[in-house]
Amino acid sequence: MKIREIIVVEGKDDTVAIKRAVHADTIETNGSAINQETIEQIKLAAEKRGVIIFTDPDYPGEKIRKTISSQVPNCKHAFLNRQDAIAKTGKGLGVEHASVEAIRNALSAAYTMFEEPEEQISVEDLLENGLIGDKHAKIRREKLGVMLKIGYTNGKQLQKRLRMFQISREVFLQVAERILQEDPLNE
Repeated sequence: MKIREIIVVEGKDDTVAIKRAVHADTIETNGSAINQETIEQIKLAAEKRGVIIFTDPDYPGEKIRKTISSQVPNCKHAFLNRQDAIAKTGKGLGVEHASVEAIRNALSAAYTMFEEPEEQISVEDLLENGLIGDKHAKIRREKLGVMLKIGYTNGKQLQKRLRMFQISREVFLQVAERILQEDPLNE
């Protein structure tokens, strides 16, 4: 699998994991303290070939994603599920621990984020589908992130993430209904 865009990752181990899975070039941010020189590199990469941001599914990874997105518009975003990014030892979380298959799946589902939604998904929709305000909401949000390929987000950020990826209300409701139907936690 050959990737045209340049993939932005956090570090050298992520680059090694990416190169095991696909033929691609990477830019490393060297953690969440991204300097202006790296931002300029990413801007140039976005102009010339396009960029896919592929950070760890944790708080620092999300911070890096937001920092780049705020300065470099029209980036694509690839997300790993947390369970796909856990080290075999159980200690460590990141792109570098993901399997070749998980990396390829995440990159093939890369999204371009937009600020304006196709249509609104309301807080009531989230409540009615047990994605917020329910003791099992976190588990359902994890499943939703996997099924929609948008990554995990907390309850406060879920509506924004759905809007940024332009997930239609119709698609959201279909997936949410499927999660509830398959949910052994439903009482």
